[in-house]
Amino acid sequence: MMGAIQTGSDFLFAAAIQAPQLRPEAASSIAEGVDHLYFALTFITLFFTFIIFSTILVFMVKYRRRAENERPPDTGEHLGLELTWTIIPTLICVGLFLWASSLYFENSRPPSASTEIFVIGKQWMWHIQHPEGVREINELHVPVGVPVKLTMTSEDVIHDFYIPAFRVKKDVIPGRYSSLWFQATKIGTYHLFCAQYCGADHAEMLGWVYVMSPADYAAWLAGGVPSQTMQQSGELIFNKLGCASCHLSDGTGRGPSLLGIYSKEEELKNGDKRLVDEAFIRQAIVNPNSVVLPKYPAIMPTFQGQINEEQVLQLVAYVKSLASEERKTDGK
Repeated sequence: MMGAIQTGSDFLFAAAIQAPQLRPEAASSIAEGVDHLYFALTFITLFFTFIIFSTILVFMVKYRRRAENERPPDTGEHLGLELTWTIIPTLICVGLFLWASSLYFENSRPPSASTEIFVIGKQWMWHIQHPEGVREINELHVPVGVPVKLTMTSEDVIHDFYIPAFRVKKDVIPGRYSSLWFQATKIGTYHLFCAQYCGADHAEMLGWVYVMSPADYAAWLAGGVPSQTMQQSGELIFNKLGCASCHLSDGTGRGPSLLGIYSKEEELKNGDKRLVDEAFIRQAIVNPNSVVLPKYPAIMPTFQGQINEEQVLQLVAYVKSLASEERKTDGK
């Protein structure tokens, strides 16, 4: 495990002595875009609030009732005015929708060359593991200028992984995987929070993100506690559970070959087609009879309760590595 666990009081004290800021520092590739959208929304809201309330105030004074027998004149129709206050707000809403959608799609599709890091939320800490095997608690070290994809799940209740300086947050849900990506643009130390109430000590579920130069990050990884990579750990679990006896690489076993299966689309026995991603692999481990492939009997036992979420992630990492093994074989 890398680094010491920082208590909530230490965290809050460190935050209190920092210079006050109107907003968190923008330290990721998407942060400025999110800020610009936020400022545009704020400006438009304040502008129309001022116009509407000013108009109401003027009309209250100008058209107030001055005598008991006074009757207001009949109002007429003005097509141009009706079209103006219909078309302009419509165009503004469409523009904001397209702007926000572009940011959403940009932040929902991690680059293919992203560094993948695995996160498990549990009351009340963040457990983080790098593919090289280095583990962290409530700390996340990442290189600057490199896309980082987080594959996250929870062991108990819903949590929410939130880094204000990066303008990214995502719910972490038990029983399924969610992903989040960012590319840090500034070297420094940034706050990490759980943004979903998760129990009595929710306020203590805090941490730090350390953005380092690529050279410093490589040195940090090399100086970590010696450990197996996630792929190696997953292979050990794979063999220990007896998976290798059924999932033979040549496809002659009682289960399908896993060589190169990751990221491919497979047709299930019920006719549905599914992309083999992290969520699919997890489902096949904890509820195998729900994703049975054709030509194979539903004989795989469930391993739910026998292995924890960390071990499931290690198995996922191992199965994903078999895709690269197939490419190596094809290259030969």
